[in-house]
Amino acid sequence: MSLIRRWFDPIRSKWYFDRPHRQAELPIDQGISAYLRLDDVYSYLAVQQLIQLEEILIDEIRPLKIVISTQTAPPPQGMSVKAWQHYTLNDAKILAMQHRFAFDDVPEMPTQQALDQAHTILERTPLTGRDFLYLLEDIFHMLWNQQYGKLNMLYMMAKNYRQPSEDAQFRFDDTPILTAFFSFGGREYQAVDDLLRLTRRLQQQKLLTSSPIFLINHIEWREHLIQDAEELTDIQAMQPELDLYFTLENPISWLLLAYIKEELANLYNIHINIYPLPYQGRDFFDWSLAMRLSKRTDVAFTPFCRPDQNTVMAMAKLFYQVEPEQRVDAVLEMLRLTWTKGKDLSLASHQRSVLMNHQFIQESVQEKISNDDVYQALQRNQQHCDALQQPNQPVMVLRIAEQEFVFNSLYRVWMIESIFSNILQKKYEAESASNESDLVEKDLRIESQNVE
Repeated sequence: MSLIRRWFDPIRSKWYFDRPHRQAELPIDQGISAYLRLDDVYSYLAVQQLIQLEEILIDEIRPLKIVISTQTAPPPQGMSVKAWQHYTLNDAKILAMQHRFAFDDVPEMPTQQALDQAHTILERTPLTGRDFLYLLEDIFHMLWNQQYGKLNMLYMMAKNYRQPSEDAQFRFDDTPILTAFFSFGGREYQAVDDLLRLTRRLQQQKLLTSSPIFLINHIEWREHLIQDAEELTDIQAMQPELDLYFTLENPISWLLLAYIKEELANLYNIHINIYPLPYQGRDFFDWSLAMRLSKRTDVAFTPFCRPDQNTVMAMAKLFYQVEPEQRVDAVLEMLRLTWTKGKDLSLASHQRSVLMNHQFIQESVQEKISNDDVYQALQRNQQHCDALQQPNQPVMVLRIAEQEFVFNSLYRVWMIESIFSNILQKKYEAESASNESDLVEKDLRIESQNVE
């Protein structure tokens, strides 16, 4: 690691964390724009919120502008188009169930003909303002619920309309986008995952006429769905298991692992397995995102010393030299030293705390663990992670009640609590149905005996 990073990272990160880094106000002269794609399933979820959002905006930032992109950006993480579409459909279905969005039980991508017809309808409609937003939502419903008969009827009428003059509220654009997002004050907010962050910002700047009510089933950090002692005992008895795949140079790995271990693992008796990944350059991260996550999770952060490629290898080697049952605590300690104490774990002197507090495998075996062995282990972890076909990190695999759930990133940690709640609900419903069946069977036996 360079001396500049080793000495200045802790100072710079501490200064950045302590300074008032949030702007008092973002500029409002450009208003709010929603960037959508007709063939993006997250855009379908987003349009279901637009009318409500537009209704509570103050006049100074109305109308809510709509930009529909005709081009798609490449899928993330080298995923194929087919794999990305499969992931987004499944993820959007989970979001729809959680937040009560309208969504098809068996979602599928709209046909190209339907997309072309929707483009023509929106391009030639004379509707403006709120009437246009209603039409936009209806068009998305038709596309994503395969209501092609209704869509074709609108198309037959719209194709005869003369294309209206340029509309300040709506336009098509050929700039590629991957998923729907809002643009406000020079910042981008993911249309679903960042919607509450956007409305908090608008509320802070007094740009809303009333309190926003979006995503009512949103699970906040440090909020627990299961608090009943009996329900907690039932989940703990199921012995849930969570696999975590993440890079050691990413601060999000520290923030989420510390949060999950403190807030969820101890509460629900979750057994955690850690699979570190090879260095991927994630030490060049979004500082403001990490700071926000630290504050919302109440997990300590800064002063830090960002690990480089050599440091990651040193940390991984230390990880594989620790006894397997102590590896979670060991990696937590290493990440804590890195991201809250500014330690450089490529230095033997900075590894002392880990060496003193954890039991290592036999020295003869330690000596056999070479850098090549560690590299191969990291590559195997990466292969397993890639096979899960997830677009972001950390990748999480939750196993409970003979079921397996795969999800990723800081935006989906809430799924752990949601899955537990759904598992319990199905368990209690099954037990209730079984008890009712037993009572009916018992009544029938008694009735039969009385007849005899």
